[in-house]
Amino acid sequence: MTALKFWKGANRWYDRVVIFFLVIVLLIVCYCMYDNYWVYNHTLDKSILKYKPGTENYDAAASPISSDMVAWLTIDDTNIDYPVMQADDNIKYLNTDPYGKYSLTGSIFLDSRNSPDFSDDYSLIYGHHMEYGKMFGALDEFLDESYLRKHSRGELLIGRDGSKKLKLRIFASMKAKASDNAVFNVNAGGIKDFIDNNSSVKISEPKGRIVALSTCSDSDSVTRVVVFCYLVD
Repeated sequence: MTALKFWKGANRWYDRVVIFFLVIVLLIVCYCMYDNYWVYNHTLDKSILKYKPGTENYDAAASPISSDMVAWLTIDDTNIDYPVMQADDNIKYLNTDPYGKYSLTGSIFLDSRNSPDFSDDYSLIYGHHMEYGKMFGALDEFLDESYLRKHSRGELLIGRDGSKKLKLRIFASMKAKASDNAVFNVNAGGIKDFIDNNSSVKISEPKGRIVALSTCSDSDSVTRVVVFCYLVD
C-alpha cells in the first residue's frame, strides 16, 4: 500500500513537471510570435517619416536620428523611404537603428568606403531583407522588368538637412554573389561592364553616377539582390 501511494505521488509530480515545461514552451512560443509581430510592425514604421528633411516643421537639430545620417532614400510607390546611415565600418548599422539603438532590423546604410555626399562614380547602399517589403525586402520586385519600369523613379536627399536633392533613375537589377568584386568593392571599377554582362533586367544605360541598393536574397547568405540606379543632378 505504501508503494502504491509512493507511485501515485510520483505520478502526480511527474504530471506537474510535464505541465510546467509545457507552459514554459507555450510562453516561449507566444513570446517568439509577439517578437516577430513587433519586429515586422516596428521596422522603421511610418513614424520615422516625420524626421524626413523637407517635411513640415522639420528641424535637423531637434531630430533624434543619429548624426551618422548622410542622406534620405526614397523610391516612389514602394516602402523604401528611409534615412541612410554611414559608420566607419560596414558592421555597426547591421544591428543598429537610425536612432543609435540596438535593433535586429538594423538600418539602411552607405558603404563606409564611399563619400557621404555621393560624389563617387559608384556608391553602394545596404539594407536587410525583411518580409512584407520592408527595409530592402522590396528589392525582390525589381527583378521583374515590368515592375522595374513602373517603379524606376526616386530621390536622394543629401545631408542630414537634405540640403541637396538628387533624382534617382533605376535602370537595372540582378542577383549577384557576395564575392563579386565589381559589385561589392566600390573601389574595384568595372561596374558598368559587370552590369552589362550580368543583369537580369536592364532598361537603359546609366546617365550619371551609379548607386547600387543591395540586400540578401531571402535566407541565402551568399546571394544578393542588387538594384542599380543613376543620379540626376
